[in-house]
Amino acid sequence: MFSSQRNAVFLGVTALGLVCSPGYAGETIRATLLMNAIQLDASHVKAGTVMFEVSNAPDTRLKHEFVVLKTDVAADKLPVKNGQVSESQFKKMGEVEDIAPGKNKRLTLKLAPGRYVLICNQPGHYSMGLHTSLLVTP
Repeated sequence: MFSSQRNAVFLGVTALGLVCSPGYAGETIRATLLMNAIQLDASHVKAGTVMFEVSNAPDTRLKHEFVVLKTDVAADKLPVKNGQVSESQFKKMGEVEDIAPGKNKRLTLKLAPGRYVLICNQPGHYSMGLHTSLLVTP
């Protein structure tokens, strides 16, 4: 039992602060997959837990995926073979697949400082322009 009401209030407020702390959630980036581009609502984030809210625009009529690669290679310079980027040449952080037009999926990753390239690696989609860069800062 608590020795005083004051201690009980302090512990309750402390516990509430731990649960509601904005640092706990990390950062969120909204990514929209279009016919010929990936649009992000931010081009850089701080290192740590990052949640991507990935939306496939309803008018694309194409199924997309969203792949996060850690690399210093420019987003438009990744090597392509048979219409796809060879993901095994890079450090693949994670992906979400089979995002239908008008649908959304989430991807949560722990990202270290560095440069990342975000792509759709469905055959031919990278070459259509479905790629962008993300900078993760300390």
